[in-house]
Amino acid sequence: MKLFSQSQCLICHELIQPRMGWKAIFSEEKELTICPACEGKLELIEGEQCRLCSRPFQFLEERFRHKDVCHDCKRWEEDDDWNGYLDSNHSIYLYNDFFKEVMATFKYRGDYVLAFIFVEKIKDVLNKIQPDIMVPIPLSHERLYERGFNQAEALLIESGFTPTKPLTRIHSEKQSKKSRLERIHIQQVFQVDPQIDIKGKGVLLIDDIYTTGSTLRHAAKLLVESGAKRVQSLTLAR
Repeated sequence: MKLFSQSQCLICHELIQPRMGWKAIFSEEKELTICPACEGKLELIEGEQCRLCSRPFQFLEERFRHKDVCHDCKRWEEDDDWNGYLDSNHSIYLYNDFFKEVMATFKYRGDYVLAFIFVEKIKDVLNKIQPDIMVPIPLSHERLYERGFNQAEALLIESGFTPTKPLTRIHSEKQSKKSRLERIHIQQVFQVDPQIDIKGKGVLLIDDIYTTGSTLRHAAKLLVESGAKRVQSLTLAR
């Protein structure tokens, strides 16, 4: 047994001071991946939130809240083309400036090891949901070539779970450059592999960020229409 070993924070690269005390001595030793300072800058979503998308109500004006649902989700659910396909989204962190920089380093600068800082939180959520299959949102071939890995798939694998991949992306234009209205009305961006059995199964989609919910709903709609019993999603940030 190696007591009080030191590791470097995967974000700032400073040495992480080991936790002291009897609990630290007798608890199962876990590899330290993030220092307390960086961990403190990753803001967990807490308190009252939208039951459909995890949007925290503390930052939302009262006029944009409709009981336990935010205004955006209310509009999605009032649209007959989208109602009921995505059962709920579970997000872990607020999308603040610090998270944005960490995610840019992870996704666009290819720093794969940053996946490890999210492992414990992802495990906690997945063990509560216990879906039948976990489906990472796929990248286009072009994006996958640029980045070298699919960040959603990496998060699943490094958390110890096996991804199922019934979806492929058929539309490669960047969604981040589009307005909410443009995202809603774009053509279906995915296709489903009929050889992968999803009929009657509870599916959990995995992605890094929930913005408007358009990408997740496109995927959820296709999966439900292909026989999935229920589709939820897990995203790192909202």
